[in-house]
Amino acid sequence: MAPSNETGRSAGVRPLARVPKATFRAHIADGLRAAILNGDIEPGSQLIEANLAEQFGVSRGPLREAMRQLIDEGLLVTVPYTGTHVIDLSVDDVREIYSMRVNLEIFAFEQIWERRDDGFHKGLLERHQALTACIDAEDDAASIHAELQLHGFVYEATGHRILIKTWESIRGRLQLYWAAHHRAHGIRGPRREGHDDYVATALGDDLEALRREITVHMARGGSQTEAFLTNRPTVQNNEMTEIKARARR
Repeated sequence: MAPSNETGRSAGVRPLARVPKATFRAHIADGLRAAILNGDIEPGSQLIEANLAEQFGVSRGPLREAMRQLIDEGLLVTVPYTGTHVIDLSVDDVREIYSMRVNLEIFAFEQIWERRDDGFHKGLLERHQALTACIDAEDDAASIHAELQLHGFVYEATGHRILIKTWESIRGRLQLYWAAHHRAHGIRGPRREGHDDYVATALGDDLEALRREITVHMARGGSQTEAFLTNRPTVQNNEMTEIKARARR
């Protein structure tokens, strides 16, 4: 039998490193986010901490931290006296997201256009490759995150703090929109070639062509997604209307 030291560990055996608390929280957040984006937790659903803690096999402390992270990301909303809910999307939300994104992204490229260097080219191509890998793996939640990273690259490159903050404010609803878009089209992630023209024009020399591509790129499939949101069965429409009204107060 191997000799033991005062702490009860066998001599010569290194103690296992503890999993950092932040990493634990991140794992829970990743699982919760994936459940929301995959539709396992439906839009508008109220999250019950006790149930989620049991399902994830965790204590409520790290679960609450993960939920706060998703609130910051815009996927969840907490309203006094009603609890924490998954954000829901309406047809009006989809139309507002479209109009906002078109103008924001064109503005971002206008800010960076003359400053696109080798680092910009390399970074955009790497994020496109990462998205393609997620699509090939048929990982819907990962592809949504990768698509968010791809489109977010130009905002980061501008260094424009207000623009970046505005982009971050719509990220949560954008993720839900993409999840609804994929379900409306019966796909696991965006089309594999769906961003080829976007990346090509973003790295090209014709800014006007990029403006047209952004407008068309973001409009693709919009009507089908709107129909999906309009016709889907929900049991919480009235409740979510009230929650949204309270959140605006």
